[in-house]
Amino acid sequence: MNMVVPRGEVLHREVEELIHAYVQCIDDDELEKWPDFFTEKCLYKIIPRENVEAGLPSAAVFCDSRAMLVDRIVALRNANIYPSQWLRHLVSNIRIVDIDAQAGITAQTNYAVFQTRNDGSSHVFSVGKYRDLIVRDNGGQLKFKQRVVTYDTHRIETLMVIPI
Repeated sequence: MNMVVPRGEVLHREVEELIHAYVQCIDDDELEKWPDFFTEKCLYKIIPRENVEAGLPSAAVFCDSRAMLVDRIVALRNANIYPSQWLRHLVSNIRIVDIDAQAGITAQTNYAVFQTRNDGSSHVFSVGKYRDLIVRDNGGQLKFKQRVVTYDTHRIETLMVIPI
């Protein structure tokens, strides 16, 4: 039996798929593909919740173009020296907050990231939320125009080298 899915549900599924594909890309260490989730002119920022609440702009990570995202991955692969680690994301409560024909889709998602170190131990690395502005590219694919990662975790135990 064919079921007619309302447009809102279809859009929500597309947004969910974008978010799940994004975290799987990171979790599977396919970081060279990570910048492809963004528009050419984009904003990717990781900022502590306390700074957001105090109105302070200082972010732990700030990239304002896809080229900066590519540079980040090139540096991570070729220049940075850090202990092996693997991330595993859990995302929940994916909500479309607003749809604006001009600006795009605003979405918010909760996340928890677990980190496994090279000794096999795992712990909670970061917990917070994504606040996204999502648009369609010329081919109709959803892309992040803005992804602001606001983390609740007050202390990051190791370098924040891998995207969240």
